Amino acid sequence: MSESKLFLPLLLVTLLVGCIVLPLGIVQEVQAETSAVEDALSAEGLTLVALRNDTMDMNQDGEPDAIRVVVILNSSSDWTEIELRLYGLHKDKEVQEDKYMAFTGQSNASLVYDAWSQGEHSLRLEFVNQDGDKITSIQLPTYVLTPALKTPQLMLDLDAPTRIETGDSCSINRIFADETGPRYDASGTRTFSGAPFTVLDNQTILDCSHWPAGEYMLKEAYRNDLGQTAEYWVNLTIHNRPAPAFSMSVIGNENVTDNPCELTMVPNMIGVDFSSFDKIWTVQGIELTGNRSTTYDCSVLPAGVHLITLEVINNEQIRTVHGVNLVRLPGLNLSDEEAATLPSRSFGDETPTESVGWFSIGILGLIVCFVVFMLLVRVKEDAGASSLRDLGPMPMILSDGSPDAQGLPTMTDAEGVLWRQHPDGATDWWDTQLRIWHKW
Repeated sequence: MSESKLFLPLLLVTLLVGCIVLPLGIVQEVQAETSAVEDALSAEGLTLVALRNDTMDMNQDGEPDAIRVVVILNSSSDWTEIELRLYGLHKDKEVQEDKYMAFTGQSNASLVYDAWSQGEHSLRLEFVNQDGDKITSIQLPTYVLTPALKTPQLMLDLDAPTRIETGDSCSINRIFADETGPRYDASGTRTFSGAPFTVLDNQTILDCSHWPAGEYMLKEAYRNDLGQTAEYWVNLTIHNRPAPAFSMSVIGNENVTDNPCELTMVPNMIGVDFSSFDKIWTVQGIELTGNRSTTYDCSVLPAGVHLITLEVINNEQIRTVHGVNLVRLPGLNLSDEEAATLPSRSFGDETPTESVGWFSIGILGLIVCFVVFMLLVRVKEDAGASSLRDLGPMPMILSDGSPDAQGLPTMTDAEGVLWRQHPDGATDWWDTQLRIWHKW
């Protein structure tokens, strides 16, 4: 028989022997590992009755996303305490699931491993005695899983008008979710930037109604210990609310006191409700208490010239003042008492006049000279006396000359004005000239 005819049978025999020997080697390796596990457990008085691994689809999307490991143990001791630790390795990060068992005779335990990322997850089951020492471990299969747990999610939901002005109702809802990090004790850190004041993690709603005017670029970021991240941005602009704009409608100016007289505030701002604004009427600098309406009945004023002002203060304490010089003429039919107390009225050529003699002028001149002399003497005496002018309120500064914020959070807006915020949301601004805080 030729060599070529002998080569083919020898090759077939070699392949057949290899196919038989290779599985035998694998089987022997598995048997050796199983035997080592059984021996280690037997030394603790334990016997592994059954071990089962089942894939699960927790979110019903047709893809496996969790592994349930069921362990049945039998103990020959009167009382056994043991801990099962299931480890999952994925992308060089390992998570752990624990199960404590205390039993007599036979007992079972179930551990569930939830996938936290897409890809291959290598599982290992470890047995630990009551002293915390490792007894043995079993290498479980590697699974390709799709996570069902929610990955980190962030959102900043702005609830405010399209154009935000200081004092407008404004809030930001912080929406956050992370099922993966807390599931394996791998919660991370949230960071918030762009706000004028400090934002804590437990503040789910931010009140931006009291923020100073300016442009804000708000950003929140999160990263858990598994390396998963989430970010969200919101840009908003808060405009300075303009001062109240209004005019005064006057009825009865330069009319006699017998006719009606009324002043009315006329708002000159579209869409602005003036009903909640403070309104302060004054006559000759004296505030009219109890009148907070938009009208003033000036019929009660006597004849003469009266300065009437109206100050309107909006909810942000921004104020506008308008004034009117109102002329009230005496009536035509006056009694002698009224004519004596009211200002005289010119009736043209019919106005009665009185002549004033030289004697009266001389007396009046002497009186004026005496008054001037006394004033000059008084001024000279006052000039010798030293007096200090009122410097106003005490400055609120620290020893180094910086503003004393009294421990409250501060921020500097785009115009360089320093602000501080009270716990109730109210804000103050720093007056660099007087070096004091003013309530906003």
